[in-house]
Amino acid sequence: MKYLVVIEKSKTGFGAFAPDLPGCVSTGKTRPVVIKRMQEAIAFHLDGLRRDGLPIPKPSSDSTFIDVSAA
Repeated sequence: MKYLVVIEKSKTGFGAFAPDLPGCVSTGKTRPVVIKRMQEAIAFHLDGLRRDGLPIPKPSSDSTFIDVSAA
């Protein structure tokens, strides 16, 4: 499965979260590090859901970029 992951720059590096997996977040000093950590966090999160007998959410979030004029 592919989940949408939102990556945000911060003062100290990067943060990331998956909108379809509430509470699944990660941080890292660089973009590649936060992506790797987020992959691990998602795998851990899904494993926890399975162990608890909870349903695995289907990916449903989407994203796009919108052009606007910066007047």
